[in-house]
Amino acid sequence: MPSTHRPFLILPLACTLATCVASTGQRTIPEAPVPLPRGFTRQDHLRGSITPERAWWDLQHYDLRVQVFLETKSIKGSNIISFKTVTGGDRMQIDLQPPLEITRVTHGTDELTFEREGKCYWIELPTPLAASVEDSIQVFYEGKPTESVRPPWSGGFSWKTDAKGNPFIATTCQGIGASIWWPNKDHGADEPDTGMDIRVTVPEALTAVSNGRLRDTKHDAAAKTKTFHWRVTNPINNYGVNVNIGNYVRLPGTYQGERGTLDLEYWVLEHQVEAATRQFTEVPRTLAAFEHWFGPYPFYEDSYKLVVVPYLGMEHQSSVTYGNGFKNGYRGRDLSLTGVGLKFDFIIIHESTHEWFGNNVSMRDAADMWIHESFANYAENLFVNYHFTKVEAARYVIGCRKLIRNRRPVIGTYNLNHEGSGDMYYKGGNMLHTMRHILDDDTKWREVLRGINAEFWHRTVTTEQVEAFISEKAGFDFSLVFDQYLRTTDIPILRYAASGDSVSLRWDKVVPGFRVPVVLKINGRQMRVTVSDKPTTINLGAKLTNLKLDRNFYMTVAAD
Repeated sequence: MPSTHRPFLILPLACTLATCVASTGQRTIPEAPVPLPRGFTRQDHLRGSITPERAWWDLQHYDLRVQVFLETKSIKGSNIISFKTVTGGDRMQIDLQPPLEITRVTHGTDELTFEREGKCYWIELPTPLAASVEDSIQVFYEGKPTESVRPPWSGGFSWKTDAKGNPFIATTCQGIGASIWWPNKDHGADEPDTGMDIRVTVPEALTAVSNGRLRDTKHDAAAKTKTFHWRVTNPINNYGVNVNIGNYVRLPGTYQGERGTLDLEYWVLEHQVEAATRQFTEVPRTLAAFEHWFGPYPFYEDSYKLVVVPYLGMEHQSSVTYGNGFKNGYRGRDLSLTGVGLKFDFIIIHESTHEWFGNNVSMRDAADMWIHESFANYAENLFVNYHFTKVEAARYVIGCRKLIRNRRPVIGTYNLNHEGSGDMYYKGGNMLHTMRHILDDDTKWREVLRGINAEFWHRTVTTEQVEAFISEKAGFDFSLVFDQYLRTTDIPILRYAASGDSVSLRWDKVVPGFRVPVVLKINGRQMRVTVSDKPTTINLGAKLTNLKLDRNFYMTVAAD
């Protein structure tokens, strides 16, 4: 397959879909034959799993057209969904969340029948399609989309005004799903192999900014509207698609990177030009650091944009959104409380990292969101390492440990659109920092990070694939380290007991077989020691007076 193709895998299902039609013509939905985990519903299953109605067709392209009506806070549009059949089939699952509604579905000249079940629709083709057929349907929809009450942490439309009283509108949908504002195959495992066209129609005084490159702008003088046509040529995850509407101006730029000239665009409000010109010098610095650590920016063809929005920011592919107030830190604060966090603009660094981890290398299942967020958190540390010092980078990531809760595992529940705990950020970042120091070879570690993006270039992945690749590339088996930090809430405790001139070391609160090297300072002398969950005795030649664990290892120490 070409490198830009994201293979679509048919994954095992938690349960199968069974339906029947009652004599009244209404659909009767029986219970799923396999019980769902406690607290989850059939809707969670339909949203989070590869149902049979999703499995038989592979996405090729989206052509989304949407008109935004500010007065009524409503939208109306359509999406041409192009696909290639994996096997034969005649029933499709298309997702669109209430209160939006699908009004028509066409297949060529045919009007298709469809039925709604909660947040998804069942689309019926008149005759089955054979395997290996390229085809498309067009889905028409309209309504008042969900309004986001706390963007970006809640999904939907944000209907705001800017400081000058002009309309300022944006979409967010991470977690809740892109189907909260447009109809699609709303599952991370399948992305459109040849990208997406996005056409947004807005009042003529406003500008609509979306993903990819602006192809053209059409003015309808009679309707007093403009339609902005954006094109994405690379595969794109659904939640990475966004629309931003406002009184925008464009500030162009370029960056000379590993793959040549990368076009930069900064879309800011008219009154923000001076502040943006000053603050957005952070972008080339960010790209330089991450091309060093992770490899070339993944979307040269689609450019890099930084777009001002009325919320904090998000990692929309080739359209990174920004609302950090043109300040360093996180809204002007240092999350690490070390002073290091004020050396960079948190939102530019964190959200731009997702171009590599989240948009280039994308999770197949929401349970594996750590692949996006742990690496993005860790990248804040790597930015400091690249532009400042390794010592300051360590201070920053270690300083953020106080934000870790250890209440739930980092990995969520599969096939149910269920993410793990928020510890995927700071715990995940500290896990990766610890792994760097376990390996104790920065050249090799950089090869691992760049290798992930090269190996899984423009692909969707599982946790198991990422774990296996890291261990193989590093030449060290990190499998139990991943088990410890991603699948349990326990932090390893290094237990020590002195006896005469020796000291015994062992790990406590660890998964069976846990064995890693750590750096210790024993009696003032630094040494690298491999410790397992079984006691290891070290002859000191003198009585133990003190023992400290290097802070770069996210572990604790306690005397037996």
